Amino acid sequence: METKQVAKILTETKNIQLVDGKFTPTEASDLITSLINEKINFHKIQRLKIWEGDHHRKTNLLDSRIDELVEEKKIAKKIVAEARSQGKNLSINGILQISLKD
Repeated sequence: METKQVAKILTETKNIQLVDGKFTPTEASDLITSLINEKINFHKIQRLKIWEGDHHRKTNLLDSRIDELVEEKKIAKKIVAEARSQGKNLSINGILQISLKD
């Protein structure tokens, strides 16, 4: 990739379409659960790294984010269950926005 192209990419917000489509309740459940679990695991690993460096350092922000994600997963499961009970599919649109910050 040329230097000008890289510079342009780095100065703009980049959107990556992770998910976009219609899914059965089972597919949606698998997808949502996998994405949320990956994010939970990421935060758990970050928390473990902090703990390994300093057993007394607080990890309140990570703990809170993990709790939020667990709650979001519960909500998602309820939505999937409702779709399943109504015989409907789910539309999922997930965009990852990436930009440089100071």
